Amino acid sequence: KVLSSLSLQASEGVTFIGPDTHAIQAMGDKIESKLLAKNAKVNTIPGFDGVVKDADEAVRIAREIGYPVMIKASAGGGGKGMRIAWDDEETREGFRFSSQEAASSFGDDRLLIEKFIDNPRHIEIQVLADKHGNALWLNERECSIQRRNQKVVEEAPSTFLDPETRRAMGEQAVALAKAVKYSSAGTVEFLVDSTKNFYFLEMNTRLQVEHPVTECITGLDLVQEMIRVAKGYPLRHKQADIPINGWAVECRVYAEDPYKSFGLPSIGKLSQYQEPLHVPSVRVDSGIQQGSDISIYYDPMISKLITYGSNRAEALKRMEEALDNYVIRGVAHNISLLREVIVHPRFVQGDISTKFLPEVYPDGFKGHKLTDLERRELLATAASLYVAEQLRSQRFLGTPRIPIAKSKRSSWELSVHLGDGIYPVAVSKDGSSFSVEVDGMKLNVTSKWNLASPLLSVTIDGTQRTIQRISRNASGETSIQFLGTVYKLQILTKVAAELSKYMPEKAAEDTSSILRSPMPGTVVAVSVKPGDMVSEGQEICVIEAMKMQNSMIAAKTGKV
Repeated sequence: KVLSSLSLQASEGVTFIGPDTHAIQAMGDKIESKLLAKNAKVNTIPGFDGVVKDADEAVRIAREIGYPVMIKASAGGGGKGMRIAWDDEETREGFRFSSQEAASSFGDDRLLIEKFIDNPRHIEIQVLADKHGNALWLNERECSIQRRNQKVVEEAPSTFLDPETRRAMGEQAVALAKAVKYSSAGTVEFLVDSTKNFYFLEMNTRLQVEHPVTECITGLDLVQEMIRVAKGYPLRHKQADIPINGWAVECRVYAEDPYKSFGLPSIGKLSQYQEPLHVPSVRVDSGIQQGSDISIYYDPMISKLITYGSNRAEALKRMEEALDNYVIRGVAHNISLLREVIVHPRFVQGDISTKFLPEVYPDGFKGHKLTDLERRELLATAASLYVAEQLRSQRFLGTPRIPIAKSKRSSWELSVHLGDGIYPVAVSKDGSSFSVEVDGMKLNVTSKWNLASPLLSVTIDGTQRTIQRISRNASGETSIQFLGTVYKLQILTKVAAELSKYMPEKAAEDTSSILRSPMPGTVVAVSVKPGDMVSEGQEICVIEAMKMQNSMIAAKTGKV
């Protein structure tokens, strides 16, 4: 559809801002693009260069290449139609799912198979070419933090590349662009192993999601350059003119639940939405606003959050602040995962690969794990919020509701339930500050206590924290976003806590015999029927959500 549209535009005298149909066709097909890359002397991954016909052939080819292998949709992109297989069974299953996803997403179910480079980095080169035979490489972007083969955090430059490797990758990227007479902005993606060997992955004939980080460190406006190239102007810059100034980081903010497979789609209406544009050196590219619906039919990305600094540490610190100040209500989101990634010691040191998430969180992402000091800070903040609200409820238009009320109360004994622990907390008021005793230690908590604001800046013993109170109810339950993660607490007075043991608890639902989809989507296949006996791990059905197919399996042996 795109190619026929471009041909029609050309015949009508309309210029498309982007590459021509030949380049899109050649590079959009992973099989053809790999052959072109080989001919252009670009390093390529060993594999089968033809179209895989069926699952049996896929197994035969995989055995010849040697496991593990990557099964990929020829027309694919964005992580769709891709599966890693470590044995024959996974190859058959991967062939089935990849072909179905490819047909659904791209209208083309052709697949190829190549050697899977274990534990690599995903580093890409931004190229820019005009219609006069000039082409530049605009440095690299590090895109190794991924889940389900989709990028989550990107940065420029990479901590890993030295000038020689950068130049070699850039020159090969430009050679490929020239081989297909490419014009406009494009991206050549590489896998890079631990010894800096690099292999061509694919070329994206468009502006990438993560292009802002390149704009930040080079000072070039890539969209403006694309428009100039489309108009027929030659490039204004030479290769020697392309700098690396400072550091930029981008986080992809998704409507996803990061506690399920690092991010299963979430749908709903954005009931409240506030971008952190008041934070210095922050850029937010988004296509939604407060009140927008997030549906099952499109990619779940909410926005691209970009921060810039004179060095990497400064860019990461600003990203940390920006994530804390980002207000998203109404849908699940991945702010907690993003924040944990950018402060993790391995990430800060630059010790990353495409396996970063499963290696750092082998049992899945569980949110931020509080230190003893952070736990005390959270308890003190929650208790102070509770007391501030109690005091506010006693006032009306700035005056006491009942003039003959007793003198103001100045101390509170509370019981705060957090996780598996119940903590006695004593709060006393001193002006706009609260002195809070937790675990026998006193903390001073100060704030403007603007309880109507979605963001609350709190200072705890001199440490500034930006928190968000997500919800609260009359039974003392409250949810607070602290250090990126939402924590559920229950705050009661000492008397109420003593009486709460008499309250009956609702029994949890037994879901062991129920298969419940972890995300909304479309049922595309049902593998069983009533009366069938199934064993643990057997596929029951397939759910497609946001163009990704997910196999739902039985949690135990039983009858349907």
